[in-house]
Amino acid sequence: MPAKSRFTRLDAFAKTVEDARVRTTSGGIVTLVSLVVILWLVWGEWADYRRVVVLPELIVDKSRGERMEIHLNMTFPRLPCELLTLDVMDVSGEQQMGVVHGLNKVRLSPVAEGGKVIDVAKLELHAQNEVAVHLNPEYCGQCGGAPPPPNTNKPGCCNTCEEVREAYALKSWAFGKGENIEQCQREGYAEKINAQRREGCRIEGDIRVNKVIGNFHIAPGRSFSTGNMHVHDLDTYMDRELSDNEKHTMSHIIHQLRFGPQLSDELSRRWQWTDHHHTNPLDDTQQFTDEPAYNYNYYIKVVSTSYLPLGWDSSQSDQLHGDDQSTPLGLHGAVHGAAGSLETHQYSVTSHKRSLHGGNDAAEGHKERVHAEGGIPGVFFNYDISPMKVVNREVRPKTFTGFLTGVCAVIGGTLTVAAAVDRFLYEGSRRMRKSAAHTE
Repeated sequence: MPAKSRFTRLDAFAKTVEDARVRTTSGGIVTLVSLVVILWLVWGEWADYRRVVVLPELIVDKSRGERMEIHLNMTFPRLPCELLTLDVMDVSGEQQMGVVHGLNKVRLSPVAEGGKVIDVAKLELHAQNEVAVHLNPEYCGQCGGAPPPPNTNKPGCCNTCEEVREAYALKSWAFGKGENIEQCQREGYAEKINAQRREGCRIEGDIRVNKVIGNFHIAPGRSFSTGNMHVHDLDTYMDRELSDNEKHTMSHIIHQLRFGPQLSDELSRRWQWTDHHHTNPLDDTQQFTDEPAYNYNYYIKVVSTSYLPLGWDSSQSDQLHGDDQSTPLGLHGAVHGAAGSLETHQYSVTSHKRSLHGGNDAAEGHKERVHAEGGIPGVFFNYDISPMKVVNREVRPKTFTGFLTGVCAVIGGTLTVAAAVDRFLYEGSRRMRKSAAHTE
């Protein structure tokens, strides 16, 4: 026998003599079962170590001077594109009148004809190639009694119907169909309106607004400000000569309305509670009315939301998101990919609708509800910004040391239980054999 060292008495794993060991069939079965259990539990520990979870946090939103993107896709079955106007205004005093940048209009056939797509163009009341063609290059058109606007192609002249409309808007005059305006008669402005009278329109695209309290609305007719009031030219929209099936209304379908970039399908699958059905509650909303003088209001509470991917670097993300003005419209947060955080917004909404003629809700069983009279027909989205921000951070719930600890616990615990089961089976079988021998 080899000489004993000083560490021998410290051995916690005393060895048994090979000849004193007893091997049984039940012991072999227990060993195989315990190995299968160990492999299964170790695989579970590995899967748990590789698992990525999202930890939501609620913090105070300390961002300043940011701009917010709004993606809009709406259909107006009984409002032609020629009359559709989108305006944006907020508490900072900024107004965007007749927004056209980043948006498209889609002309739709009448509802009775299936509402099919007729034409797709930028959201502008008239094409850019509508220019006055005259035999006399010295021609200078009159502005219908209004002062010429400062942005005409020929200073001091209104040579197109659009320039006359602009002059009327600056004077806060109703324009109508321009029946007595030479330029509009030459360009066939009234004929265009009559041709689109029964059509619908879909507006789609992105707008960028200040991240402050404000509203954007879609209303008929050209918009202009008079004093402290924001008004629209409703003369053509409220045409009394239209039949009932041709009357324009503000019936609408909201296919999609979101604030900020859309989450990718991968993120939506990973974070099931953040898909667009939860974060964009106005999607697929429908409102219909047969009354032209009708108003819809949506009151939206917007909550900033950040999604921080695994391995997110704060300094790199701040650099990527430092200048949102340089990001193409509609791609903010998406063009950076996994390199930066995804900055978007969730929102909650309440809605209200009323007739501009006033009245109450007696037809719905609430005659105590009385609506004010007056206003602008349209669809108004009033948004407020929450001071809190939701941060969804991807993390691994278990560290590598935690994984190793779990593996050791699995192996040790399984072998201990297996040893106890094997001992129970061995002792039980031995006692049964002894009992049988005494009985004989």
